[in-house]
Amino acid sequence: MSKLRPGNTNSKHQQQNYVRTDTTDTVDTVTDIATAMEIPSVHSDEELFKQPPQNEDCSICCIQLPALWSGSKYMSCCGKEICSGCQKRAGGSLCPFCRTPTPITEEQIVTRNKKRIEKDDAYAIHNMGSYYHDGSYGMQQNHPKALEYWHRSGELGYAGSYHNIGTYYDLGYGVVADKKKAAYYWELAAMLGHVVARHNLGVVEENKGNLDRALKHYMIAVGIGCIESMENIKELFMDGYATQEDYEKALSTYQAYVDGIRSELRDKAASFNDRYVYY
Repeated sequence: MSKLRPGNTNSKHQQQNYVRTDTTDTVDTVTDIATAMEIPSVHSDEELFKQPPQNEDCSICCIQLPALWSGSKYMSCCGKEICSGCQKRAGGSLCPFCRTPTPITEEQIVTRNKKRIEKDDAYAIHNMGSYYHDGSYGMQQNHPKALEYWHRSGELGYAGSYHNIGTYYDLGYGVVADKKKAAYYWELAAMLGHVVARHNLGVVEENKGNLDRALKHYMIAVGIGCIESMENIKELFMDGYATQEDYEKALSTYQAYVDGIRSELRDKAASFNDRYVYY
């Protein structure tokens, strides 16, 4: 069984995976709005297992953006997301969409991101939370600040921020570990289409022995590009907990996802460098 995936809490400027480095850093629960917040009642199955929205299309080639974080890049100049193929073709000196010069210094990156925050850009707000999480781009590491920005970003509809909050609670990173809160925020992220959060919910249910519910989560995750969920469904099938029909459906669903996001430009970029891999 594939394990829980921590995913990516950082902005796509940095393109790094979130790794828990210690367990000693806790925060004042008075200032930690996530800890202070009382978790509402759990989501209904009708809400939870509803087919999530698909990713938007690339602003250049108009093909659906991949779920894998390396398959696209956020442009803080115009707030557009550009796929890896269009990004590679354009090079790195200008934005492929608005032709604005790419920021070079940390100060330029932060200044540009702040301008997007003023426009209530959920992705830019998420990025600022990531700067505080990492202690990067001139920001001191501050977990309550990171959570504050991620809550605001999530409320504006950015699924990755809810996933990050859930990961904090799952690992006890900067907060007291709380599996119920972790699952709650992963549910919020999954319902908005976050593939890692959806896969994680499947793993949680499988660990509890709720294999029917795990399979439902994995099936949805496969449809939005999660190869780990595909592998878990295969294991369930091999162990007799999923049917051949389930396995074949997962295979065809994943292939349909790949067919929907694939392009010659993206394939060329992926063959050039792993940072452009998109499935």
